[in-house]
Formats: sequence, C-alpha cells, structure tokens
Amino acid sequence: MTDPAPRPLSRLGEKARARLARVEDDGWFFARIAEQVVKQRTARKLSQRELAELVGTTQSAIARLEAGGRPPRIDTLLRIADALDCELAVELRPRQEPEVS
Repeated sequence: MTDPAPRPLSRLGEKARARLARVEDDGWFFARIAEQVVKQRTARKLSQRELAELVGTTQSAIARLEAGGRPPRIDTLLRIADALDCELAVELRPRQEPEVS
C-alpha cells in the first residue's frame, strides 16, 4: 500500500499530479527559485539567519529552500520576496513542442 499524497496534493487531479512530478523530477524549477533567492539575499548582504528573521521562519528552512530540497509554498515565496524588496512573478506559458523534421 502506498502512502497517500500530502494533503494539498491530494486535492489535485491525476494529470496535475503527473505534471508536478515531472517538474520535481526535472528539478530545474526549484533549482531556479533557489538560485534567485540566493542571488537576491547575497546582493543585499543578508545571511540566511537574517533573511529567516525578516521572513518569520528558521535559518534551516531558508537553507532547505536554497538547496532546492523542498518545493517552497507560494506564501513563503511572497514573504521572501517582500523581505528582499522584490516582486514575485509567476508566468504560465504554453510548452514548446519539439520540432519534428
């Protein structure tokens, strides 16, 4: 018997879960977020602990996010963006199909 999906994911349909699994498998999505957080944090000369205090979380939570180890929640990203005086931009765009020759 498999473990049920975490509560928020259990509300997703099968197609949405499959898409999320592809994104997580690729790792690029969360790695890109992590890269941007590190870039903005270091540009402001903040330590992980200082950013965590501004965000209202722990240094270890910031470290996990920056390591790309866990998908961040949107509300967490909004608080981080606010603490770093940044905008959080989310864009949905059609996937590009590979060209067939």
